[in-house]
Amino acid sequence: MADQILPTKDWPANAVPSDLIPPGRKRLGWAVMAAATLGLLATILVQILYKSEVDTIGFETWRPVVYAYVLWGVALGIGQVLTRGEDGQRALFLLPALLFTIAMVIFPTLFGFYIALTDWNLSSFSGRRFNGLDNFWQMLADPYYRNALFNMVLYVLAVLVEYVIAFGLALLLNAQIRARKFFRVVFLMPLMLSPVAVSWMVGKSLMEYRFGPAATLARHLGWENPAFFSDPIIARISIMVLDAWTFIPFMMIMLLAGLQAMSREILEAARVDGANAWQTFWQVTFPLMLPVSVTAVILRIIFKLKLADIIITVTSGGPGGATDSVSSFIYREYRDRSNVGYGTMLAMAYLVIIIVFVTWLLKFANRFVRNVN
Repeated sequence: MADQILPTKDWPANAVPSDLIPPGRKRLGWAVMAAATLGLLATILVQILYKSEVDTIGFETWRPVVYAYVLWGVALGIGQVLTRGEDGQRALFLLPALLFTIAMVIFPTLFGFYIALTDWNLSSFSGRRFNGLDNFWQMLADPYYRNALFNMVLYVLAVLVEYVIAFGLALLLNAQIRARKFFRVVFLMPLMLSPVAVSWMVGKSLMEYRFGPAATLARHLGWENPAFFSDPIIARISIMVLDAWTFIPFMMIMLLAGLQAMSREILEAARVDGANAWQTFWQVTFPLMLPVSVTAVILRIIFKLKLADIIITVTSGGPGGATDSVSSFIYREYRDRSNVGYGTMLAMAYLVIIIVFVTWLLKFANRFVRNVN
C-alpha cells in the first residue's frame, strides 16, 4: 500500500512531489529567491559603502539590513516550496536553524576576520583603520603569544594524568566499598563549584604563601619558601592542579557511568577463566571502556583549550606571563590594552589551530579505537 502513487489531482495543492511541479512554478520560485538574495546583498553593500563614507546614499542604522535579512529568509522558504514541493516543505523545518546559524555564527566569524585586519584600539581616537596583515606579522613575532601556545601544550598533556586519576577514582567508586554513595557526592563537589570560586578558595586562600594551610604544611615538610605562584615552573604546575581539582570529577563521572553499564557476565567469565584483578582490568575492562575513555578525554581537552578563568583569577598570567594560556592572553590583550584588532587576530588564529587540532584528534581517536578493538 505504501508504494501506491496517487493521481496528480489527489495531491494537496501545497504538497506536490518535486517531479510533478510545473516548469513555470519552478521558474517563479527561483526568481523569488534570486530577487530576495540580490536585494539583501544590495542593501548590505549600500550600507557598507555609506558607513565607510565612500558613498552618501545609505541608512543611518543597520535596521534596514535586518529587515532585508528577514525578508530574504521568508522568500527563501517560499522559493523552496515553489521549486521543490514536498521536499521544500520539509526544508522549511531547517530554515530557522539556517537563519540562526548565519546570524549568530557565520556573520560574527566574518566580522571577526575583518576586525583582525584593522588597527582598532578602543583607547585611540583614530577609529578603525584597515592595516592588512600587520597584526598577523606582529603575532608571529610575539614571544608572549608563543609562550602561551607552549603552555597550552603542557596544559593539554596534563589531561592524560587527569584521566589516570579519574579512572582510578571511578574504579574505586564502582567497587563494593562502605559509604560509596557518600564518597560519590564528595568527589563530585568540585564540579558543582564555579572555577572562579575554586580559584579563590583553593588558589588564593589554601595556597597563599604566608598563611595558607598548604604553604604552612609545606614549611613543616622542609620547603623553606613555598611560593606556589612565584616560580614559573611551580606556578604552571599549581594551575594544572587547580584545574585538575575542578574537572577530574567530570571525567570520573563519565567513566563511572561506563563501568556501571558494563556487562557483569563478561567480568565473571574472566574470573572463571582464572584471570586475576590486573589481567581482568587490562584485558577486559580497559578495552571495553575505551570508547567512553576516548570521549571523556576529547571533551576534557576541548574544555582545556578554553582554560582562562582560573589563570586570570589566580595569577593574571604571571609571573611575567609564565602561566598564560592563549585564552587568558587574548583576554588580557582586550582588557589591559584595549587592542581589539590585534586581540581578534590572536583569537582567529587560535580558532584555526583548534579546528585543525580537534579534527586531527577525532580522526586519530577513531583509528585508535578501531585498531584496539
